[in-house]
Amino acid sequence: MTPILVFDIETIPDVAGIRRLDGLPESMSDVEVAEHAFAARREKTGTDFLPHYLQRVAAISCVFRDRGGFRVRSLGTPEDGEAALVQSFYRVIEKYTPQLVSWNGGGFDLPVLHYRALVHGVSAPRYWDLGEDDREFKWNNYISRYHARHTDLMDVLAMYQARANAPLDALAKLCGFPGKLGMDGAQVWTAFRDGRIEEIRQYCETDVVNTYLLYCRFQLMRGAFSADEYADEIAFVKNALAQEPGAQWPEYLAAFEST
Repeated sequence: MTPILVFDIETIPDVAGIRRLDGLPESMSDVEVAEHAFAARREKTGTDFLPHYLQRVAAISCVFRDRGGFRVRSLGTPEDGEAALVQSFYRVIEKYTPQLVSWNGGGFDLPVLHYRALVHGVSAPRYWDLGEDDREFKWNNYISRYHARHTDLMDVLAMYQARANAPLDALAKLCGFPGKLGMDGAQVWTAFRDGRIEEIRQYCETDVVNTYLLYCRFQLMRGAFSADEYADEIAFVKNALAQEPGAQWPEYLAAFEST
């Protein structure tokens, strides 16, 4: 069994980068710098969503599914800096060469990780291999859009048409899964400023579980799972979550049972 790595990131404004690029004084607080960037973005695009290269990674969470079981983890520790988090992500790929699965990973998460790896000088030779080191990667790699080594579920289901994209929360709930609980992405910056890093990590972990459950439904739809295999996998995930230590899982499982 090829290991499956479902991943999601949570981001905040790259305050240090914005300060450097715009020549802002050190006397400006992080909040003021971020608001400066948000205002400039709203004037240009009508939204305060910053471009990928001005996003700083605050958390990376993963589901890891292999023959050994099902595990949900946020990489690193709440005290780790961004470089350590990004390096940890690519280190998992280096070690296991997993099947990557995401929801909008091709449109957001991976480009952000690319830029942040570039900024920090993070090495990721396995991820960037296009066949130079492993000939199989010439025909199936992590980078080429239509290769399957990374499956961006949102992109695939929308037939690579942005106008057909759907939000993870909505699709998860439509399929009978819990969806998002509590926080959403728009609240991450406020939570980070308040020091609620563990809460951000827990929120990100529920997102990767939602994504894995949708991936299981996708595998059922495409015939990779029989109906019995799908039911067994969903039951296996529920049982595994019941053993996880995170404070969010009792609420998540309760929401699961009520759908």
